[in-house]
Amino acid sequence: MRQRQEQHPAVDRLLDLSGRVALVTGAGRGIGAVIARRLAAAGAAITVHYRSSAEGAAEVVEAIRRAGGKAGARAADLSRGDQADRLIAGALEDHGRLDILVNNAGIYPVSPLKEMAEDEWDAVVDANLKSVFVCTRAAARVMAGQADGGAIVNIASVEGETPAPLHSHYTAAKAGVLMHTRSAALELGCDGIRVNAVSPGLIWKEGIEEDWPDGVGRWLAAAPLGRMGLPEEVADACLFLASPAAGWISGANLAVDGGILARAVF
Repeated sequence: MRQRQEQHPAVDRLLDLSGRVALVTGAGRGIGAVIARRLAAAGAAITVHYRSSAEGAAEVVEAIRRAGGKAGARAADLSRGDQADRLIAGALEDHGRLDILVNNAGIYPVSPLKEMAEDEWDAVVDANLKSVFVCTRAAARVMAGQADGGAIVNIASVEGETPAPLHSHYTAAKAGVLMHTRSAALELGCDGIRVNAVSPGLIWKEGIEEDWPDGVGRWLAAAPLGRMGLPEEVADACLFLASPAAGWISGANLAVDGGILARAVF
């Protein structure tokens, strides 16, 4: 069977999300909030998910609307599949379709392995890995019925590829996100659904130098580009992978880490 030649977008439309609808999980604050605003700036209508940061989600929605975009907020506990299903249904109710899912929700605690309680492990795996599964499952059921499928971007971490002390639960969960990304891309490609991951390195936030001077110092000494990343740089990677510019990319992991994973280990 001959392959149909797709009409490739013009250069000025490669990052254009006009007419698209995106759901960003964990978008009431931090990196998720920046991702939501970046996708909105590219033209997408946004559903801002939050679990506890209702005030922050409302601020993100208001900022998008002030800039001329469309946005609404929805709450859900993504450790539960039924709530993920309701979240996806809510996005459809808000905007009529779902083209982009960014699985950003997660938590980042530290705990020594020998003292780690089972409920600590479960909480981290549920927040960082199970949430990706239940949201991807719900979104894929919707996207599979759309003529042009959809795009899913999972926020993983450089810790999914390289270990970190006090993070055995988090590194295991993020490694799971990377393999889930590849497996989902393999299964969902026939439905026109692309699935990719973004793996951030250490991302700057207000006060991090004072709160974690040792860790920041070690990062700066190791990173080839010699600095921390910015939330906007993670958001730009998500925009790329969700956009027409990445139309033939699926199952990939884009490290946004200043080159840290390229560092020699001996």
